[in-house]
Amino acid sequence: MVFLTRFARLLQQSGVTVNTLKYTTNFRQFHVTSAFHKDRLFTEKHEWVEVNGQTGVVGISQYAQEALGDVVFAQLPDPGTTLKQNDECGALESVKAASEVYSPVSGQVTEKNSAVEESPALVNTNCYDKGWLFKVNLSNPAELKGLMNEKQYKEYLLAAEH
Repeated sequence: MVFLTRFARLLQQSGVTVNTLKYTTNFRQFHVTSAFHKDRLFTEKHEWVEVNGQTGVVGISQYAQEALGDVVFAQLPDPGTTLKQNDECGALESVKAASEVYSPVSGQVTEKNSAVEESPALVNTNCYDKGWLFKVNLSNPAELKGLMNEKQYKEYLLAAEH
């Protein structure tokens, strides 16, 4: 258990909030069931953006990927594409549903995650790290103020359940 406490502390120091740690004594394994980065911002349509300087990395939330199910196809915006906040800019398809991807911010796409287009399941296995969708050079950073932080997004999800 001491190891788990140290691990959670390390995650928090790196800017990650740990919601649940599960520890199985029979196998001496654990997993993080839900973790958010403190600087990640969310939309009501379940996209997220994490900004470093003028560059935003965009993806879909854990909630969205779970609702979609196994993603089998990803269409992402090409570099050079100019987006306005809330523009439809891509699509994700799973075996049970399809969903448009909306840009959480305005700007110009600088990179798309080709690995996700080649292996769409990355969205399911790691939507906050290797499963990011595209990067955008922000043209209106003030839009970030209208997005939800982790706590607000969690509250939004809870309210939506009721």
